[in-house]
Amino acid sequence: MSLLSFCEWLARSEWSIALHESLYAYPLVETTHVLSLLLFVGTVSFVDLRLLGWVFRDVNVSEVTARLLPWTVAGFAISVVTGSLLFYAIPVRTFQSLFFRIKVVMLLVAGVNSALFQRASRRSALAWDGDPTPPLRARVAGAVSLVSWATVIVMGRMIAYNWFDCDRQPQPAFVNWAAGCILP
Repeated sequence: MSLLSFCEWLARSEWSIALHESLYAYPLVETTHVLSLLLFVGTVSFVDLRLLGWVFRDVNVSEVTARLLPWTVAGFAISVVTGSLLFYAIPVRTFQSLFFRIKVVMLLVAGVNSALFQRASRRSALAWDGDPTPPLRARVAGAVSLVSWATVIVMGRMIAYNWFDCDRQPQPAFVNWAAGCILP
């Protein structure tokens, strides 16, 4: 079974249809997703701005991270659940959205950036934790994170627009390929 076939199966499920057509549930899920993203990306942004040396220069990076981590985890967890529900409500259109695919790539970039930074800084962080301006590697990780999450938010918002939907043809060949459009 291909991913598109799986999405088509999801779209025919009773719960997917009910969520998508709900007068209250879908808007509530969407609103909760936006608010949880605000919490998650907002707290991540404070850490990233500290890594860049632009804010809280007199506070250790580890202290900023420790204070914000519970809020960051809560925002992330709620975002994952609500984002999954939003996908579940409209799986085929979302799966074939060019913006959704870019969003997924940027989510991966943000995750890999975070994992690489955590791994690389685990040993050296004590040496620069209190520095007003962290080393270049930390600043680059903060900048990549800010750009990644900003792109995730913009692409998530763009999913609502049908500019490049598969049912709006003709589209450039690259768009059809990138969105996974299957043309007759």
